Amino acid sequence: MTLDTTVGARHLARYGQEWWRSAVIYQVYPRSFADANGDGMGDLPGITSRLGSLAALGIDAVWLSPFMRSPQKDAGYDVSDYCDVDPLFGTLADFDDMLTRAHELGLRVLVDLVPNHTSDQHRWFQAALASEEGSPERAFYHFKDGRGASGDLPPNNWVSMFGGPAWTRTTNPDGTPGQWYCHLFDSSQPDLNWENPKVEEAFEAILRFWLDRGVDGFRVDQPHAMGKAEGLPDHPDVERAGAGFIEGEASPPMWFQDSVHPIFRKWRKILDSYPGERAMCGEAYVLPLSFMALWVRPDEFHQTFNFRFLDSEWKPEILFNSINESFEAFDGVGAPSTWVLSNHDIIRHATRMGGVQGRPTASDGIGPNDPQPDRELGLRRARAATLFVLGLPGSTYLYQGEELGLPEHTTLADEFRQDPTFYRTSGKRVGRDGCRVPLPWESGLGAANGFNRTGQAWLPQPEIYAEYARDRQEGVAGSTLELYKHGLATRRRLGLGEGSFDWAPEFVSENSLGYRNGDILVVHNFGHEPIALPAGEISASSLHGMTSGHDLVADQTVWLRIS
Repeated sequence: MTLDTTVGARHLARYGQEWWRSAVIYQVYPRSFADANGDGMGDLPGITSRLGSLAALGIDAVWLSPFMRSPQKDAGYDVSDYCDVDPLFGTLADFDDMLTRAHELGLRVLVDLVPNHTSDQHRWFQAALASEEGSPERAFYHFKDGRGASGDLPPNNWVSMFGGPAWTRTTNPDGTPGQWYCHLFDSSQPDLNWENPKVEEAFEAILRFWLDRGVDGFRVDQPHAMGKAEGLPDHPDVERAGAGFIEGEASPPMWFQDSVHPIFRKWRKILDSYPGERAMCGEAYVLPLSFMALWVRPDEFHQTFNFRFLDSEWKPEILFNSINESFEAFDGVGAPSTWVLSNHDIIRHATRMGGVQGRPTASDGIGPNDPQPDRELGLRRARAATLFVLGLPGSTYLYQGEELGLPEHTTLADEFRQDPTFYRTSGKRVGRDGCRVPLPWESGLGAANGFNRTGQAWLPQPEIYAEYARDRQEGVAGSTLELYKHGLATRRRLGLGEGSFDWAPEFVSENSLGYRNGDILVVHNFGHEPIALPAGEISASSLHGMTSGHDLVADQTVWLRIS
């Protein structure tokens, strides 16, 4: 196979630009990061106590997954109060303490904002249920009469991303069946009606609440779902697309509506009115990337997640094409490309790269009855993939625990599972719990390895997690933690996040992939045979002990400074 590098992407260096263009942003999943009070649930004081470790890692910012008040039906993505902290995680005072400490350490803080839906326990939805049909309270959401002679059928054919229909019927105060409400996710997460100006006003106040407290920006959940086609018509291709969409074809009525863009422009003006380069990243699952680029035009989101790259198989041709598409799309609107390998919704890349079989998507999880990946191979490839990504210019996202090389918990028993996907599919999809298991900090310190002092944990760790604990890697040459520290420090020192990009044609083939960022050559060996490298100084290697004068072996990445 020969890849045509003459049509490959080029990216010019941009030094001294806004922080978010080249930042390394670390995702903290609060319930699984660190538990200060020992109840088995991570919390804000726990995060505060471990921020020094994140600063020492060499990141620029922290993104906190939801910690706002919630019944926790979907791990906090079902918000019942956007301007308060859930007692599971602490108080607003605890948040302020955490934010202050982060800023003292030079870390920026982004918070998760969930605008597509609320919890069914939110006062807005409770007021809607208590109000008459057609009331202003119901206009906050999508309430509709059912189809059929007695309204027993859902208003349209939409299906939920978590399985089952995207509609649930209400019960009137007198016990008779009522209207239906729309929920693209769990039935406990009713979708807001963003055609209602009152909803817009409410969220603008929410943005200002957190910006006034000093947050540095937001990660916005599912922004591409907020707009709905007028009249909520049937999905014209639900048999093929299910709850999703077919790339390159017309947008379904619940995704990618043009009506969302004026909303984001208003939000951008609000962020720009605050000092300190506040930033907004959208979880916009929009493909192709030329379409996603509409979400990061200069007056909308500062950046979006690059799902093309995240979904790419670790193969040279696929990566070559996704990187080309990324630079072409994002550079075309003046936005940074973003790079990510793991997050709270997909199988950890240290496990995916060890051979995942029979999974339709990386978000389906792995259960104890599934074929088990090769841990050693997965970690070797994951380390190499991380180094390959850290050399790319743009912004990089890390998911908590990947710096330890943590694998997925692939043998979690059904009795512990909490992901609504598991329940809404009767266990056919095991869900995302396996990547959300609490972190091991100190090996052997209780059953949870230092996640807390009591050993309790909302999800149990597998026994193997003790091997990956931070204290067993700190200062240990060749450990995954030290690889991340060295890679991040070198990336910062050489300005790679702000640097340039050109393919290295001599290393673009069916067995390798290489590019140049300034005078650094980054090469990965996808094949089985060693690859000869040119003369130069090894700045970083995914395999410990390589300094100079060696061939590149299978599943290895190096950064080579060419003199």
